[in-house]
Amino acid sequence: MNKKPLPSQATRAIAPEWDPLRRGTGWTDAELAKPQIYIQSTFGDSHPGSVHLDRLVEAARLGVAQAGGKGARYFTTDMCDGESQGTDGINYSLASREMMANLIEIQAGATPFDGGLFIASCDKGLPASLMGLARVNIPSIVVPGGVMAAGPDLLTLEQLGMYSARYERGEIDKETLDWAKGNACPGCGACSFIGTASTMQILAEALGLALPGSALLPADSRDLEQCAQEAGRRIVDMAREQTLCPRTILTKEAFENAILVHAAISGSTNSLLHLPAIAHEAGISIDGDTFDRLHRDARYLLDLRPAGRWPAAFFSGAGGVPAIMEEIKDHLHLDCMTVTGKSVGENLRLLQENGYYERCARRLEAINRQYGLRLKKEDIIRPYEKALGKDGSIAVLKGNLAPEGAVIKHTACPPVMFEAVLRARPFDSEEEAIRAVLNHDIKPGDAVLIRYEGPKGSGMPEMFYTSEAISSDRELGKTIALITDGRFSGASTGPVVGHVSPEAQAGGPIALVEEGDLIHLDVKGRVLEIVGIHGQKKTPSEVEAVLQQRKARWQARPSRYSSGALAIFSKFAVSPMKGAYIEIE
Repeated sequence: MNKKPLPSQATRAIAPEWDPLRRGTGWTDAELAKPQIYIQSTFGDSHPGSVHLDRLVEAARLGVAQAGGKGARYFTTDMCDGESQGTDGINYSLASREMMANLIEIQAGATPFDGGLFIASCDKGLPASLMGLARVNIPSIVVPGGVMAAGPDLLTLEQLGMYSARYERGEIDKETLDWAKGNACPGCGACSFIGTASTMQILAEALGLALPGSALLPADSRDLEQCAQEAGRRIVDMAREQTLCPRTILTKEAFENAILVHAAISGSTNSLLHLPAIAHEAGISIDGDTFDRLHRDARYLLDLRPAGRWPAAFFSGAGGVPAIMEEIKDHLHLDCMTVTGKSVGENLRLLQENGYYERCARRLEAINRQYGLRLKKEDIIRPYEKALGKDGSIAVLKGNLAPEGAVIKHTACPPVMFEAVLRARPFDSEEEAIRAVLNHDIKPGDAVLIRYEGPKGSGMPEMFYTSEAISSDRELGKTIALITDGRFSGASTGPVVGHVSPEAQAGGPIALVEEGDLIHLDVKGRVLEIVGIHGQKKTPSEVEAVLQQRKARWQARPSRYSSGALAIFSKFAVSPMKGAYIEIE
């Protein structure tokens, strides 16, 4: 029986231009007959998380060649949230995820390939890659781009917001601020804390789309290059088999595994935007309620910043994602398939047998020597029975202020703020809010509401500077809350509630709040509600009547964007609690 031709070979038989155009690109006749592998990366000079990925591309391409395939390099360079902070450039961030996913679809759809490697490190490039590979649905492997080292005194970038806020308040001098700015990023890789970039590397592996132990390897290490090379070899086998495609791996159970890992690592709240969007591309529905259900009673194990003590560069030395999964495996779907061709449970067993944890221990020894520490694995990844927390790391709050939900990372919030009744101080932009915070116009007992910053309002930028200004203030960090329809950096800490849905631009109740209204925040009760009007407590029915009156007077604002990418995104983005992906109605 003749074997069914690979997709690339079937196209060669149809399009006579294929061979000459590939020859013009430098391919030999022998290479034209091999399995064709799409190697997509976010390589570029855009930020430390992407500048080194060309090295991984070449390592992956070598692995492809060793296994008898031919790799073709494509690029979708991503932007950096950090470099655009404080400017309107940050408004492009979430929209860029959609545009990169579109470009991946275009590149891989226009010229059929037999398999794909997706190499990315950071906040939007990695989720965009996951969305794109689910959409294209050819055999695929993700190669996480690794993490940067910590700086002197274990300095990491998420601490810079604190340094900046303290400088603005006159608590430190410019020399101290300049020292922090000069040392916070000592090299390439994702920022060294469990922000969105590190979280998404971990979740790509937890979903089964990356090789075991590949997330958050040191970005400048030979280990990471070898991982990329191994992925190159493996994808050729997958391409020849044509059976193990992303939608085979991305089951509802795989997403539940990823969310349980998210709880264990105290992952970024931005994952509540990314995982639902990835699931949507795979034809699966998950939302904030899915996260809240799985986080309840889940163990929080990872003592890494911003919620914990240590840099993310220490993660792989403690055993990485496999070590996390070992601790929570009684709660995982161990039969979920992965890119190795084996199940999660089989992978964990083989890692125990093949010396994986011994190699991790040697990496941790090197870290201890480098930083003069004496850390053990258990100092970084706590045993299940000695968990840092027992209620996951995020909560989804609901009430008349957020009928569709809002999210808080309670592991990064002072417990004293888990329940409070606060006075509303609404602002229609982050710029107005941060001025009020830094000018001491915000007082203990206030709820700072920043609205019209959701996907339809301004593209859903991060409220990073405002959250850092609050959390780094000795008084305000434990006496007020920040509530927004925008989002936060994965580095954000403090009493901050985001993704309030429906957003203000869509006419959500957050648009109707007025100065002095009373806001009830109850993290454990999962409540975010308006309980008073202009300082006076009211019954639920009285509050509802006032909100209806205000809604009758409310007028939608003209769209902030009339052309370009942000006009498309703001018009078609769904609710933040659904993933804020573009959906054409």
